[in-house]
Amino acid sequence: MIELPIRRLRTDATVPARAYEGDAGLDLAACERQTLEPGERAVVPTGLAVAVPEGYAAFVQPRSGLAARHGITIVNTPGLVDSGYRGEIKVVLLNTDARRPFVVEPGMRIAQLVVVPVAEVKPLETEELPASDRGERGFGSSA
Repeated sequence: MIELPIRRLRTDATVPARAYEGDAGLDLAACERQTLEPGERAVVPTGLAVAVPEGYAAFVQPRSGLAARHGITIVNTPGLVDSGYRGEIKVVLLNTDARRPFVVEPGMRIAQLVVVPVAEVKPLETEELPASDRGERGFGSSA
């Protein structure tokens, strides 16, 4: 298990936790009340900063319950938090419901933070790529 240093930038910030033992995501909570009208997006602060260890990345991802019950998702999902970033984690929420506004309340769980190891890669320009079964068939080619 790795440690994830977390700093509260605001006294009302909620330190993220897992809803259930073994969950991959740590729940992120809002620090401010905001109303998202139908089709509207908003940048919602969490009041937290993290120090993702080198060799890892954190991804901000939607909560399935908010999506299923209210049509709330994240615009740039997954949002990437690199190991060198020390600023506040903010979540860009989008209300996809065509009729109803959605109110974000302070302390409401709005997203999940998933920390995963990442490979260090070195780009290598080449004239040709190795062959594969899929080849250059693009998006949706296996449908």
